[in-house]
Amino acid sequence: MSHSDDHPPLAREELPDDTAALARYLIGKLVVRDLPEGSGRIVETEAYVVGDAAGHGFRGMTPRNRSLFLERGHAYVYLAYGISFMLNVSSETQGTGTGVLIRALEPLEGIAIMRLNRGVERLRDLARGPGRLAAALRIDRSLDGLDLCGEGPLWLARDGTETGAIGQSIRIGISKDAERLLRFYLVGSPFVSGAASLNR
Repeated sequence: MSHSDDHPPLAREELPDDTAALARYLIGKLVVRDLPEGSGRIVETEAYVVGDAAGHGFRGMTPRNRSLFLERGHAYVYLAYGISFMLNVSSETQGTGTGVLIRALEPLEGIAIMRLNRGVERLRDLARGPGRLAAALRIDRSLDGLDLCGEGPLWLARDGTETGAIGQSIRIGISKDAERLLRFYLVGSPFVSGAASLNR
């Protein structure tokens, strides 16, 4: 089980206040679940910036997306296509409505439980993709609005590991503002999602 003593939460002041910069910064950081699920290293993110037609905050605040408008470092969790939960980190100042989608994790701790949660054996497939990682760590709407920079059931942390080269590409599976290079990933990681052509 992971505890904040082993992986203290990132301080909000450490988080860049620019959405794309935050998406890059989070590569190599940890998502920690204070349950037997444990933790994973972030290997892929996508930024949804100010004025971004693909972003959930583009048309303004609603009851569903209000967590996206919190100051940087809060969880915005939504259900995509009625099937999969997606974990996002709010970015910039309160009221901005921008965020970073956590797209893939390298499982680190609690792998046996993640396998049970996902119903798959293959390590590479446990958290490769945003819906998979949410299922592996049992992330759902009950965690929406949570402060990821504080003690709680879910938080962001670091473990001192050096982050390798970070690649940049277009985002996956969107039709609006699709040409922007706002997806970041750990080059060479087998845990990154998406087509091989995006991960060079």
